Amino acid sequence: MPLALLALALSAFAIGTTEFVIVGLLPTMAQDLNVSIPSAGLLVSLYALGVAIGAPVLTALTGRWNRKHVLLFVMGLFVIGNLIAWQAPSFSALIVARILTGLAHGVFFSIGSTIATGLVPKEKGASAIAIMFTGLTVALVTGVPLGTYIGQLFGWEATFLTVSLLGLIAMIGSALLVPNNLKQPQAAKLADQIKVLTHSRLLLVYAITAVGYGGTFIAFTYLAPILKEITGFGSHTIGLILLVYGASVAIGNIWGGKLADKHGPITALTIIFSGLALVLLMFSFTAPHPILAVLTILIWGAFAFGNVPGLQVYVVKLAEQHTPNAIDVASGLNIAAFNVGIALGAFGGGLIVENFNLMDTPWVGAIVVGVAIILTRVSGRLDSSTNS
Repeated sequence: MPLALLALALSAFAIGTTEFVIVGLLPTMAQDLNVSIPSAGLLVSLYALGVAIGAPVLTALTGRWNRKHVLLFVMGLFVIGNLIAWQAPSFSALIVARILTGLAHGVFFSIGSTIATGLVPKEKGASAIAIMFTGLTVALVTGVPLGTYIGQLFGWEATFLTVSLLGLIAMIGSALLVPNNLKQPQAAKLADQIKVLTHSRLLLVYAITAVGYGGTFIAFTYLAPILKEITGFGSHTIGLILLVYGASVAIGNIWGGKLADKHGPITALTIIFSGLALVLLMFSFTAPHPILAVLTILIWGAFAFGNVPGLQVYVVKLAEQHTPNAIDVASGLNIAAFNVGIALGAFGGGLIVENFNLMDTPWVGAIVVGVAIILTRVSGRLDSSTNS
């Protein structure tokens, strides 16, 4: 395994911690900032919006830069954003800080995916992406529960200070481990970038990504309030449950990469989205029962992020066929699609919580993931007709 993959995983760990720690801190931050739970949920939506803008736009603007220099730049931006969040004097300032760190996140995972696939043989591409995203899933295992615990013990501001230190360590790791002679893709021309934005095959995959993740985050964004208000767990127990969820995600991510390598992205995505829809539906019934709720969350974690390697390698594969001069931009747009889904899912979940009930979020999420299954099958049929 190339050491550069370890550096990418280390950076993904820091970024993953700051992205998802908000989920565990949502009740604490809402109370401390004197805002409603749905309003605090905007910290998830607007971070994702920053990623959605940063991935395609900043990836395109830095297309001529040395890949290692881009990595170091975005990790520096990430550290600064979290330091601003640590010292944020108001909710508005905190939102600005979250958007700033989201911009860094978008560029990192955009170029990180193409770097990862370039470091290994072509048939190991999905597994290489899975290794990089393992940093994200390990963040769910350790970073998010630890960040939640720190926030509950010392105040949520301390969590952002801790995350900024993680980002600095990751930046040093990138400086030491990522080689300077990384393959430099040709900078995409404006016409090529427009082609990525308008190509129907790529747009369909972006829709699959956004809808699949939107369904997940309708419920996941409000997991801590559900566990507190519906299941009846205390704050410290919720942190432990997030630890269980994160461990399951780590296993599911590697499994999803191997599944995509062995059976191809369409089969892997169909299996994973189907499992995800079923488990979200199941959570609607098991959430009030502590033991069943935890078991359901354990299964949920295995499916929640298992689709990431397959979706990302699928986009790279289609970009190589249809927009070979803008593969980085295509990859970046898929990262944007992930986060458009997260933003819309978190926002939609907030509307559901505000106007209906917390427990309406899982079954609505299941229906939305069901739409992703349909889109996946349509894309598979188009692949078959193209290759025949």
